[in-house]
Amino acid sequence: MTVQIDGVTLHLAHPDELPVQWVGQEELMRQLLAAWMVVDERDLPMNPRLLGKPGVGKTTLAYAAAKRMDRAVYILQATLDTRPEDLLVTPVIEGAGQLRYVASPLVTAMLRGGVAILDEGNRMSEKSWASLAPLLDTRRYVESIVAGVKIKAHPDFRLVATMNDDASTFELPEYIHSRLQPQIWIDFPDRDEEIQILQENLPFAEEEILEYVADFLQKAHGADENYTVRDGINIVRYALKLRELTGGAPALVTSIRKTLGDEALRYLKS
Repeated sequence: MTVQIDGVTLHLAHPDELPVQWVGQEELMRQLLAAWMVVDERDLPMNPRLLGKPGVGKTTLAYAAAKRMDRAVYILQATLDTRPEDLLVTPVIEGAGQLRYVASPLVTAMLRGGVAILDEGNRMSEKSWASLAPLLDTRRYVESIVAGVKIKAHPDFRLVATMNDDASTFELPEYIHSRLQPQIWIDFPDRDEEIQILQENLPFAEEEILEYVADFLQKAHGADENYTVRDGINIVRYALKLRELTGGAPALVTSIRKTLGDEALRYLKS
């Protein structure tokens, strides 16, 4: 699909389709949807920031919220070397001396009125964030120097940034910090919610196995370890694969050791 802006043809990205559902913690869903609401014709949607440790479900929450609004979702994975043109419009050589301008997932969401998820946004440098500054305030546009066009956001466009609470990130510049509000913190789920998430992702696993892994995770959470339900899903999957290959009981201890290391064994049931 293409669109024309000031005589420049932009080739659009395809939306992301993920087989995920948000389980539990409905208050977090309410907070995110509220940030995206428009309560008056003079009002604007906010640009929320989802914060939490890796693997607690930030991207899943953002995707599920967008689907509740029946919007197409476009995910842009930020990295340490993400450039402004990666965020906006990238030129691609097409034939002899010709350029094809490819819109990023974020710009595609802007043009089509979708939801853009800027995943792990605090891995980006200030230079990349600066290119988004006018999008994140009342102007709601970006300027592509590469393509020489100003791109305005559709009224239905929504944006959310996810950010990991770890050390391998940049500090956000203050002028961006104030534009990415509100901040919504996602913590580890409680045991019942963790069981529900495991059941949702592993419907083929026995309940006894899921209970065992949920107890392991809850004990690790209590010790402030960064093990998440994503780790739990991987533990169960690998244990079941080992059982399928070798027979016998699920090799949960081996799976935990291979997934998280020997130090994780201290959180097993005694």
